[in-house]
Amino acid sequence: MSTQPATRTPGAKRAGPGEHVFDLAKVNHILGGPDYSTANGACVEGDRMIVGLMRMPAGTGAEAHSHPNEQWIYILEGTFKGEVGGKSFEAKAGSVLYIPSNMVHSGKATKDGDVVFFTVKDASYGLQGIKAA
Repeated sequence: MSTQPATRTPGAKRAGPGEHVFDLAKVNHILGGPDYSTANGACVEGDRMIVGLMRMPAGTGAEAHSHPNEQWIYILEGTFKGEVGGKSFEAKAGSVLYIPSNMVHSGKATKDGDVVFFTVKDASYGLQGIKAA
């Protein structure tokens, strides 16, 4: 009898043998960074990749944090403003952001509306990062 590996992210869904399609509206919703971010949504983990579909309410966001795994963020809705490695950015729907491993970054949804984003990280670490000191 084989056991499925535990998730790296508390509350995330682990893709099991034979599971290939996930309805993200029905997958457990978690906080993207419980002690530093308002992002919340579905998270699914595989052997080498982690994906999430997150919503950040208008006017809220993520404080400065980092994580040992690299991250891609694709903005589906809204405008996301922030900093990556001390450089400011503004990302609108259709933009993709790249966050290198261990790079401090932060961001906020503008007051105009929620930001909805799809994110992908390598599975060397969980979805949630570490709040910057």
